[in-house]
Amino acid sequence: MTQSQALKILKSGENVFLTGSAGTGKTFLINKFIGWLKDEKTKAGITASTGIAATHIGGRTIHSWAGIGIEKKLSQKKISKILRNKKTRQRIEEAQVLIIDEISMLDADRLNLADEICKAVKNPFLPFGGIQIVMSGDFFQLPPVDKDAKFAYESSAWKEAKARVCYLDEQFRQDDSAFTGILNRIRNNEAGADEMSMLKKRLYKPINGLAKPTKLYTHNADVDAINSYELSRVAGEELAYKMTERGPRELINFLKKACLAPEELKLKTGAMVMFVKNNFDAGYVNGTLGVIIGFNEDNYPIVKTRSDKEIVAVSSSWEIEEDETVLAAISQIPLRLAWAITVHKSQGMSLDAAEIDLSRSFEYGMGYVALSRVRTLAGMRLMGINKEALRVDPEVLLKDLEFKNLSE
Repeated sequence: MTQSQALKILKSGENVFLTGSAGTGKTFLINKFIGWLKDEKTKAGITASTGIAATHIGGRTIHSWAGIGIEKKLSQKKISKILRNKKTRQRIEEAQVLIIDEISMLDADRLNLADEICKAVKNPFLPFGGIQIVMSGDFFQLPPVDKDAKFAYESSAWKEAKARVCYLDEQFRQDDSAFTGILNRIRNNEAGADEMSMLKKRLYKPINGLAKPTKLYTHNADVDAINSYELSRVAGEELAYKMTERGPRELINFLKKACLAPEELKLKTGAMVMFVKNNFDAGYVNGTLGVIIGFNEDNYPIVKTRSDKEIVAVSSSWEIEEDETVLAAISQIPLRLAWAITVHKSQGMSLDAAEIDLSRSFEYGMGYVALSRVRTLAGMRLMGINKEALRVDPEVLLKDLEFKNLSE
């Protein structure tokens, strides 16, 4: 299905599940739909399964929007408390559309909770209380964090919503047909010796003269070690920025987990960095790469992006709100060292170049997510790969065939 076809269905008011392989522009289309809703003066809940994903569409987490917080199960007493919250009730009462991006990382229990709250506020006999539900994502990508959690499509809320499936099939990220073929064969669980051989041709290969592309690793410890080592090799004075926080510990920990900015950010002139939040007015988005070229008179870092734009990176905040009151907030420079990042943190990003180590892949979809971040085979330097990296969840494979048929 094309983006224009999917947009027509989104505008029709139908419940929709928008899916497609990595790079088909799902988030781009959601943002286009959000723009249309604003033009139409249609009230929408704009949410995502994680704080990182929420920044891509200028929204908040579904947990925050529906008032369920970090809970997985809610007693009737807690539900009653949520329903007494004026702002939560008003949000849901006014909402005509509810968007949930990166649905693959939201488990079935929490989708059911959101449905239950919406029904309690609006109409108990209609899915999500009669709000048009739009879910977007790709179940071949990273699953819910809880290992024993069920996928969102296994929930009673999903089944009851009877969402129209819009399966996008135009490729916008990859413009390398051979590479697209490899990714599609991984996705179809058809990747084998030939695909492994083609990928291994990129082992330790340079990337178009780029000395230090962003490195994607499967484990946090590797990422932290590489970034610390690379920073230590940069000459010059080191400046440190400590995250500030206010609010209850439980909510602060939730924010820190969702936020890509480190608690202590150490920088030097010459450090490779990545913006970790969207700020369209300032000229950067989550994933914009650059180099620190200096610091201004207030000691804020000046970043030169790959498009030669110079941006002063000032403090930004991540918040949890209720009743227009900020319950918890953290503030930090929206940067992190970017010689290396984890595969989990790279979901949703598009990178011109990346050095990828998949030698310790341990989860379905991990290799697919990492490899599909880059646009071409030539834009990738592979540092290692195991067979697990080519695996996708067989259950998801069967479900995906069902989604394709429903879309057709």
